Amino acid sequence: MDQRNFTFLFYGFAAAWAIIAVYVLFLVSRERRIRNQIEGLKQMLETKEKK
Repeated sequence: MDQRNFTFLFYGFAAAWAIIAVYVLFLVSRERRIRNQIEGLKQMLETKEKK
């Protein structure tokens, strides 16, 4: 194989891993936001039940 092919292969894999990493970080951020909303709803329910 030509050396140039390996260069393109490397950049292709690097781009794919970068996209996957950004997507995973996006999912983690979204999950954290949803978890905070659930905690807020639980607290609202507890407050409402005490009254």
